[in-house]
Amino acid sequence: MKNTLFALALVLFISCDNEKKTEEDIDYVAKNEADIQAYVEENNLTAVRSNSGLYYVIEEEGTGTQAVANSNVTVAYKGYFLNGAVFDQSDAEGITIGLNQVIAGWTEGIAYFKEGGSGILLVPAHLGYGSRDYNGIPGGSVLVFEVTLISVN
Repeated sequence: MKNTLFALALVLFISCDNEKKTEEDIDYVAKNEADIQAYVEENNLTAVRSNSGLYYVIEEEGTGTQAVANSNVTVAYKGYFLNGAVFDQSDAEGITIGLNQVIAGWTEGIAYFKEGGSGILLVPAHLGYGSRDYNGIPGGSVLVFEVTLISVN
């Protein structure tokens, strides 16, 4: 049930994400960038930064089909804040969802993985929930996701 609510929340967020960026959103960009860089360094991660500001770590490359932005995928995940506090996670079987129905950080990030691949997505607020508080996630939060791409459906 919790995973279903999270998935629905992600869908609803996408439908509301066409609003203009506020000054508050822009203020978080530099802070998120610094916080992510510190997290990467503290945790000795080999992360790649995309042009959008998403950081990702490929831990297991995978050998199957690579996801694309409009793929329907099954993903096992654990989502937490930079301080390690978990806000959501799937069971080992994962959830099935369209990448065009989730936060921008997932749409972009999951597409870096092939089936069977796993890694970490470090999602700055502008690719997540922005400056608004959302379902227990404070506005401006960097979100960390450990993900395993189970299948591209």
